[in-house]
Amino acid sequence: MASRIDLESLRLIVAIDRHHSLGAAARELGISQPAASARLRSVESGYGLSLVSRSTRGSNLTEDGQAVCSWAENVLREVDTLQAGVAALSEQRKGGLEIAASLTIAEYFLPRWLGEMQRTRPDVHTALRVMNSAEVEAQVRRRDVQLGFTESPERPRGLSTRRVGSDRLAVVVAARHEWARRVYAPTADELAQTPLVLREAGSGTRETFDRALGTEPRIALEASSTSALVGAAVNGVGPAVVSEVAVRSHLDAGVLVEVTTQLDLRRPLFAIWRADETLRSPATDLVAIAAQR
Repeated sequence: MASRIDLESLRLIVAIDRHHSLGAAARELGISQPAASARLRSVESGYGLSLVSRSTRGSNLTEDGQAVCSWAENVLREVDTLQAGVAALSEQRKGGLEIAASLTIAEYFLPRWLGEMQRTRPDVHTALRVMNSAEVEAQVRRRDVQLGFTESPERPRGLSTRRVGSDRLAVVVAARHEWARRVYAPTADELAQTPLVLREAGSGTRETFDRALGTEPRIALEASSTSALVGAAVNGVGPAVVSEVAVRSHLDAGVLVEVTTQLDLRRPLFAIWRADETLRSPATDLVAIAAQR
């Protein structure tokens, strides 16, 4: 039975074919020429083949050597792919996790999720990008991040998703606003005619509200910051539409009052990633934590 051929011997044969010189091949592999000659003789004697023809003009592969070289190139290409994949997987396990999240999730949900992640996976370093839901989807599609979290009313098309919770929008006004004392809810038509304080187009909050309202709203102020929306409502700029969790403390303190509406302002929270990629740890760990909360 022939002896097993090792990868370094295959690399030597390929290098000889490339350089037409045993000495040059040995230098490329970082071994001495005698060591290269010994390795080549071991392969040839082990298989009963003559792989290299030596002359004053250099070293050239025989017909058998050319065949072995062709197979060796395929094997080495696959080995290099394997090594690169294992190395990338190893780096991923060591802690690099880049995520993007919509504003509400980043401010009011992710801190709890990341706190639990830190307790269970202290080796993981997470880089977070905060933007609206449309921008999160774009980041995931471009592979700028491994994982995204959005609050859009529908699952994004062409991406893998997992629902990790739910949220509800609230229409809030300052305690001195006339709506704060009304005993009946404003109708959808009244909401549509009232200048409102809203998030920008492309945000999950705005998409959810526009869909529930069913028409283009009037704008008193449009901002990409939840704090700016809350501040505007407190100071009487107009009724604001924000996540209920973002104004819970203001409602408890009586600074803001929630206005009951006839609109369905509930929305799901999604973890999203590319459909053509398999989500791996630590991203899967974070998704599992989020889905439990």
